[in-house]
Amino acid sequence: MSASTSAPAAPPSPYAEKVLREQVAMLYSTIRTATLGDFLLALAFGSAMYWQMRAWPILAWMLLHLYNTSRMPLLTAYFKDPQADQRLQHWADTYCRELRLNSLTWGLAPLLFLPDSLPLTALMMLVMMGLCAAGVSAVSPLARAARHYLIPMLVCLMLALLIRPSAMHVFLAVCCAIFLGSILRFARAQSELLVQALHARFEKEALAAQLARQMRATEEASQQKTRFLASASHDLRQPLHAIALLGAALQKQLAGHAQETTAERLMQAVGTLTHSLDAMLDVSRLDAGVVAAKRRPIALQEIFQSLGQSFVNAASEKDITLRLRATELWADSDPQLLRRLLSNLLDNAIKYTREGGVLVLARGRATQVWIEVYDTGIGIAPEQQGRVYEEFYQVGNPGRDRALGLGIGLSVVARLARLLEHSLQQRSTLGRGTRFRLVLPRATPLRTRAGPALPPATAWSVAAGTRPLPRRVLLLDDEADVRSAMTQLLQAYDVDAHAVADEAQARAQLMQAQAAGKPFALLICDFRLAGDADGLQAGEALAREFAPLALLLVTGETAPERLRHVRSAGVPVLFKPVGSEQLLQAIADTRG
Repeated sequence: MSASTSAPAAPPSPYAEKVLREQVAMLYSTIRTATLGDFLLALAFGSAMYWQMRAWPILAWMLLHLYNTSRMPLLTAYFKDPQADQRLQHWADTYCRELRLNSLTWGLAPLLFLPDSLPLTALMMLVMMGLCAAGVSAVSPLARAARHYLIPMLVCLMLALLIRPSAMHVFLAVCCAIFLGSILRFARAQSELLVQALHARFEKEALAAQLARQMRATEEASQQKTRFLASASHDLRQPLHAIALLGAALQKQLAGHAQETTAERLMQAVGTLTHSLDAMLDVSRLDAGVVAAKRRPIALQEIFQSLGQSFVNAASEKDITLRLRATELWADSDPQLLRRLLSNLLDNAIKYTREGGVLVLARGRATQVWIEVYDTGIGIAPEQQGRVYEEFYQVGNPGRDRALGLGIGLSVVARLARLLEHSLQQRSTLGRGTRFRLVLPRATPLRTRAGPALPPATAWSVAAGTRPLPRRVLLLDDEADVRSAMTQLLQAYDVDAHAVADEAQARAQLMQAQAAGKPFALLICDFRLAGDADGLQAGEALAREFAPLALLLVTGETAPERLRHVRSAGVPVLFKPVGSEQLLQAIADTRG
């Protein structure tokens, strides 16, 4: 085996063609001005030398420069070549050939008419070396172009000086050689620096393009996930909506019966599933931007009282303490959204606390109010603390225990905090517990409180008959189970309810009722009808045609773009599955 092996050749750069394209473009960018300037300098220099020497070779040399200038169209054809980017090597070779010819023309000057006078010789050297120094920047983008420009001209000058017997001429030739070596080194350094800069530029562009592709792929994946969840949520909400309504009707009919407990358990199971779907709906609504924050000064004690009423039973069932420290602080926030945010934090704290307790308090800090939620739960490991705000991510729940929820609560918290422009901070110790801190702007207390205290989140204070329901209601829904369940529920509350499957049937029913002198007071319309028909559009058209018919929209949609469409219409809307009390309350509020 050989003692030494040659190093493998470096792989070609993936950006070599792009670099060459930029180099050629830089060379040709100055071709017109450089050619014209070169000819004018040659004309002035030749005229001065002819005036001093009266030698005919000078005139021939000037004619040769004129010939070189006449060849400029060979170079300017680059700008007209539609395939210039595919013929980069050809145009680089053409440029170097013309550059070499021009350099040799200048190099002929000292060979043809080097003056005997040292001052004139010095002038010739000054012109030629100055020309090299001035032009090296224009030709240095391509290293071989710089060599074709500098070497012929300066080598001819050195030869012309060396054939003279004078020691001074030899000294000048040595100076010229030193200058040639220095300027070649400078040109090579400039060329390498440019190539490195171009490589860095193209690498950054490639990385930026790759990042953009990854971002597009991530956004597309997120949109696909949103569409999948929206579709799955819609498909689940339809039958669950029917089950909830049928269960409510059954529960009313079985009041005082031996099977009443079974009906209650059925509704509890429906409520659990509804809560899970509503959590996914919250994420979709926040992502869609259909939730608007209405900030105002609020008394935090009202929020705390409401939270205490809502979660005291949940804490008692787990045999842990729940304390909400009384406060007189006021903050600037949206009371409904703030309550939902804190509810999610409390719900999460109670779920993950097995012993000890949960504490909620407010601290005043200059222009800020800190609301802090402490728990003595399982805590969060440092490597997991950044992931707890991701959808469906749960700490310490590999078996997906349903009692611990879906893993959406904290993702909703993060979205609500961004919407309210409240800073959310977190500190946790594994095995000891977690503290969440919400930073709010401090507000000046009002003399009179703005509205009554908020009701508990679980309370839809609807008692059948406390508000009058419309006598006649028409339901437009393409799902037969939903139509049957809705009519049974409404009829249980003495409402004359009728159901149809499409817009044409609805119009016929409305016309018939109007002709009989028994018009419908309310139209309940599903957002998505058969054949992907727009229920909102159909409902609005019927409401206008049969005014003063009131319109209530019911939908199982959670897709962000559809939620924005619904919100922009300004029509009252309920999201499936709808509980009986919530439905009756909405009907009473929307009745014509």
